[in-house]
Amino acid sequence: MRNIKIIFNTLRSLSFDKIMKLLRLTLPHPLFSIMGFYATLKSFTLAQKHFPKTHSNNGVGNAFRHSLWTCLIMMYCCKISSPKKALAYCKEMTDLHEELFPNEPLETKMDLHNNQVGMDYFMQLLPGVHRQFFETSFFVKDLITKTKTAKILKSLDDDFKDELVYLT
Repeated sequence: MRNIKIIFNTLRSLSFDKIMKLLRLTLPHPLFSIMGFYATLKSFTLAQKHFPKTHSNNGVGNAFRHSLWTCLIMMYCCKISSPKKALAYCKEMTDLHEELFPNEPLETKMDLHNNQVGMDYFMQLLPGVHRQFFETSFFVKDLITKTKTAKILKSLDDDFKDELVYLT
């Protein structure tokens, strides 16, 4: 319930222009939007459970949350559409999040990088598992393992490929 409050308070803070951008994403894709919203709640809950101290700042828990978030969006959207459409929507949704709620440039790079790590990870798993049979547990354990080798992002020029990154 607390997570829903946070999300609604955040939405209330948006300007008219930003609300219009959000509507341009959600109205053409109502089912994807519902799935994305559910993935957002689920990723917050799981990140809070596994990384209570770092999921809401720029720590390793935040890296976990962003990569899990994109895996969950992909998983839920792939259950109702093709992986190609799910990937396009996931990328658009997560990029829009960074635009609507801007951070410092290094924080934005971190979030976008970790989002991409999650999308890439899901796409790597896809050939081995029918998309209807994916479950949240497929991602949580492996992404927690990835946090153990996460790298500290120090510069906008840093490139850590498929490694999770964090700032503090």
